[in-house]
Amino acid sequence: MTELGVEVQTLPHAEGLSLPTYATPGSAGMDVCAAVGESLVLEPGQRCLVPTGLRIALPPGYEAQIRPRSGLAIREGITVANAPGTVDSDYRGEVRVGLVNLGGAPYTIRRGDRIAQMVVAPVTRVAWRPVASLDDTERGAGGVGSTGS
Repeated sequence: MTELGVEVQTLPHAEGLSLPTYATPGSAGMDVCAAVGESLVLEPGQRCLVPTGLRIALPPGYEAQIRPRSGLAIREGITVANAPGTVDSDYRGEVRVGLVNLGGAPYTIRRGDRIAQMVVAPVTRVAWRPVASLDDTERGAGGVGSTGS
């Protein structure tokens, strides 16, 4: 497995917190921690932007996707509001995570809590080729549910 070197800067409000880490050798995503000073209560239906205290410099041709943690989503209804969020390779601000509480109870976010996961992936740039028509397929123009699901 190839490793990609990515520069990371820890901001003062994240001192002492872990950098994003893989939970297991087979994990695709790294757990990302909340760099909040005081606990933050996310009420049902409420959204908030949670700081991570990290700035990253991805190489050109890569993005970081911010995705929900499955356990938080299933057990608590806490998910990433714009899932997946994208951190572009030319962004140099603090990585922050937009969370939303879709559950039925308030949820408390504490300093160091694992709030999302980050997947770094290559980006494919598209070069559009305008054409007069497209090839036919078995599905054709069938939309949602057209394959029987």
